[in-house]
Amino acid sequence: MRTTTRAILAVGLLIGLSLPTLAADAKNLEDTPQAKVYRASLKAIAAGDYTAYTKCMTSEAVKEIEKQTKEMGKTPKDGMELMKMMAPSDVKFTDLKVDGKKATLSATGKQDKETVYGTIDLQDENGWKVGKQAWTNKKS
Repeated sequence: MRTTTRAILAVGLLIGLSLPTLAADAKNLEDTPQAKVYRASLKAIAAGDYTAYTKCMTSEAVKEIEKQTKEMGKTPKDGMELMKMMAPSDVKFTDLKVDGKKATLSATGKQDKETVYGTIDLQDENGWKVGKQAWTNKKS
């Protein structure tokens, strides 16, 4: 009986000690490769560096950006200026779901002093790349 009680206490203690670590890992999304590539894309947008931006994006996203830029009669530099105006500021990651070679990063940010909620799709193409993203002022 004593051995069983001690074993149960030991398991409980181990679980109790590991829960804060698991919670800290869940909250530390900044260290994930998905968050890092998204931060790199925001940095490229802020710098107006189209080449660096395309390195952060999926091949499908790059094709779509180039198509839209061409349809608008704009240069890549013009496109980067437009993205700079549209990009949210003060981005904070709230969740990450990874399913094999696909991931979804949830975030909050600011646009025109209003809180916006974002969903960023990512794909592993020899390293994580940013795909489509959607930002809205309504929490989902």
